Amino acid sequence: MELFSLPHTAKVNRVIPKNAFDSYTTAKQKKLFTELIARITWTHKLSPDTINLEAKDIKEIQVFKIELKVKQEIQPVLDIIDKSIPYNIIFVVEHDTMIYISTSSKHPHPINEDNAVIDWTFKTDWFQPSQNKYTLQLKKSIDAIYHDFCIQLSGQSTMANKPLQDLIFFKKNVDALEKEIARLKSGIAGSKQFNNKVDLNLKLKAKENELKSLLSKN
Repeated sequence: MELFSLPHTAKVNRVIPKNAFDSYTTAKQKKLFTELIARITWTHKLSPDTINLEAKDIKEIQVFKIELKVKQEIQPVLDIIDKSIPYNIIFVVEHDTMIYISTSSKHPHPINEDNAVIDWTFKTDWFQPSQNKYTLQLKKSIDAIYHDFCIQLSGQSTMANKPLQDLIFFKKNVDALEKEIARLKSGIAGSKQFNNKVDLNLKLKAKENELKSLLSKN
């Protein structure tokens, strides 16, 4: 399955053994690799030597296809792979006739150079490959390709001209507000005291307005 129509020069098509990540896993995590994943294939590498574009902060982008035994999101497993590889990875997770895409912006660990720190994960819902609307635009630089792809996955086209860190900051704020709103709604539903409900409703309204304002600015 060629999802992104990448040039032949970028093709790798190398199967990666699941035990390649054993040194980064606990026994429980190793079991997840065995139970959930059928095969890991490194399909493409986008770098200056494969697509003739310059690289600055992002040295290369790797594309991995993950074939699953069961249909479920496997973010904890993807995080393990991501942290063990210093380059940005685009995961195409596949089960039967459905796929989803995930990629994480990350930076080197300040102490342990063998591990990366994940800043934010951009991902899609499950969809059929024939309905794919995501593309890797091989223009300008490796950094520009990755930035554009994260914008696509985030759905925030209005932030296309802003740095990737601004997009990550925005997504983190939205996520925090949505979690707080959900917590307040749960508290209201479970509260039996009128005064407490009034107080929680006021806080809920404030957070909903804060979220609305944040979304309207981007």
